Amino acid sequence: MASKNHMDPEKAANLSSEDHERCAIEEVALVVPETDDPSMPVMTFRAWFLGLTTCIILIFLNTFFTFRTQPLSISAILMQIAALPIGKFMASTLPKRQYSLLGWSFSLNPGPFNMKEHVIITIFANCGISYGGGDAYSIGAITIMKAYYKQSLSFLLALIIVLTSQILGYGWAGILRRFLVDPVEMWWPSNLAQVSLFRALHEKDNKAKGLTRMQFFLIAMAASFAYYALPGYLFPILTFFSWVCWAWPHSVTAQQIGSGYHGLGVGAFTLDWAGISAYHGSPLVTPWTSILNVGVGFVLFIYVIVPVCYWKFNTFDARKFPIFSNQLFTSSGHKYDTTKILTPQFDLNIDAYNSYGKLYLSPLFALSIGSGFARFSATLVHVALFHGSAILKQSRSAMKNVKVDIHEKLMQRYKQVPQWWFLILLGGSVALSLLMCFVWKEVVQLPWWGLLFGFVLSFIVTLPVGVIQATTNQQPGFDIIAQFLIGYILPGKPIANLLFKIYGRISTVHALSFLSDLKLGHYMKIPPRCMYTAQLVGTLVAGIVNLAVAWWMLESIENLCDIDALHPNSPWTCPKYKVTFDASVIWGLIGPKRLFGPGGLYRNLVWLFIVGAFLPVPIWILSKIFPDKKWIPLINMPVITYGFAGMPPATPTNIASWLITGGIFNYFVFKYHKRWWQKYNYVLSAALDAGTAFMGVLLFFALQNNNYNVKWWGTELDHCPLATCPTAPGIKVEGCPVF
Repeated sequence: MASKNHMDPEKAANLSSEDHERCAIEEVALVVPETDDPSMPVMTFRAWFLGLTTCIILIFLNTFFTFRTQPLSISAILMQIAALPIGKFMASTLPKRQYSLLGWSFSLNPGPFNMKEHVIITIFANCGISYGGGDAYSIGAITIMKAYYKQSLSFLLALIIVLTSQILGYGWAGILRRFLVDPVEMWWPSNLAQVSLFRALHEKDNKAKGLTRMQFFLIAMAASFAYYALPGYLFPILTFFSWVCWAWPHSVTAQQIGSGYHGLGVGAFTLDWAGISAYHGSPLVTPWTSILNVGVGFVLFIYVIVPVCYWKFNTFDARKFPIFSNQLFTSSGHKYDTTKILTPQFDLNIDAYNSYGKLYLSPLFALSIGSGFARFSATLVHVALFHGSAILKQSRSAMKNVKVDIHEKLMQRYKQVPQWWFLILLGGSVALSLLMCFVWKEVVQLPWWGLLFGFVLSFIVTLPVGVIQATTNQQPGFDIIAQFLIGYILPGKPIANLLFKIYGRISTVHALSFLSDLKLGHYMKIPPRCMYTAQLVGTLVAGIVNLAVAWWMLESIENLCDIDALHPNSPWTCPKYKVTFDASVIWGLIGPKRLFGPGGLYRNLVWLFIVGAFLPVPIWILSKIFPDKKWIPLINMPVITYGFAGMPPATPTNIASWLITGGIFNYFVFKYHKRWWQKYNYVLSAALDAGTAFMGVLLFFALQNNNYNVKWWGTELDHCPLATCPTAPGIKVEGCPVF
């Protein structure tokens, strides 16, 4: 039950940078240990038990919360911290005797709980993040097919979609690992925080200098658990505290400005950790420079661009609609009923569309899509200007595999994973996906050649995007390009658009997640075959549990995701999936040609591709003119444009509160209380996640699932009923004044 290597531990421990070349990346040399003990057991009973348990818990919680009005993405840091005391407890209590099974000898307790077991447990847990919290797009597609389009979808088809998209990414990762994992230059900066946390957790705390990390974690988690009963059940107004609406209860404009849920959120704030971390993740683990860049973009977008476009220029007939909404609208300001333009085969009924009228977006939604155009081109140009020569140099080196540092030399001691292991998975995933296109042709809408096009697109972009992420920690998204392409090739087919994005884009996201974990295993000297086993088993378990939980919720929660049919205080509004559904309508059902092509209402947004490409150029020129000004290259235009990414479903209040919280901890606390920050910051983030998640699940099963609801002034989410009203003359909407 334990994986070992019979190399002499003393010899391994002495194999250090004095004998071999140190890592050329300074950050890696400072953080990653340069010794290894191959005799450490890795795939122990403890690792299997805790790994699978944490994977299942994480995938359940992340799937459960992704349907809620305030989705909560729980990071693997929670399980990384929680696994330590449980692992040590198991090491002290499990029997140490040897067991024999079919000639194979193993022990449930091969010795002290070690760091390599801890890493394997985290790899399992990361599979729960990749599905449930990181990018649950395949579950989103299935939710949309069942809850929004009301398709009759079999569980088997849904399982094939979920597993093949993930395993496809695993196949790409296996093929590209020699380019994106083995080379020194591909250092994956985000992994260094994980390595630092592993080392911190396995170092002995000095109790004389305050609480240990584990004591602090338990206290903070208990406090978070108790507190979330307020915003989660008793006092939900704490999620969107919009005092401006109370001051001007009869002013549409004031409520548009002040509403935290349906407006610009000026003066609004949230005291709900789920609201703070819902869309950009925990602000406690985001570097201050990134927070500052996001903040600049957010302020420019929400407080300058949107108000000017709405009140000054009435861009895209903006005043006919709410200033902020994730709904789709008709020209008269009413919600767009997509059922009126659908055929029974879920295609676009062109005659019905021409009769019913064009589709319109809320102004903030339209501008947010435009910002995605700018962000895509800005990312490519920024990386080319600031990192282009380095990436080319590193790529050539990676392809030749010239440099071998201490970490690669240590990893050469272990048996490698044969390439055909990955190719079998890749071939099986491709074959099963193609079979799906023939067996369920009418349901999936995507022809076999469209699926192959998605595979080719995914494979082409995984290497360059991987090089960028492995060297700059940026992942330039190409969602819009993928949706544009298939939207033009297969217009009027929303389900095909959803599935093409899964196989053409999301499989790349999964591949990059696997590659990042492979690099973490490389740094922590985990035997490659142990990594392969943990990632494959974790992927299969996470995919099955992810779909099972989502399927159970879709079948058991009445009117899940149907905002019009749900109780006004229901938490099951699915804002993430509503936007995914809107995207399927915009890019798939209606098609980019009708909206963004010649004659389309939003055709001018396409110019933002060019604007985005220009944005990084002045910053790059200034950095060359003033090379001594080290702050100039920190102005990151892709990150600045990220300041208004994800809205909707994210609200301005979510992002503003995220910025404030991140500023407090990663600027003020980091600057003035660095020792406290170093010891407790990541631990606090995990504790807040854990307490909020566990109380949220408890509230659902104990109270909300049994319809024990509290109703009073504090349970109304926003108290800004006029924020959703249009302000254009003559537009009549129920509950709103007519101007």
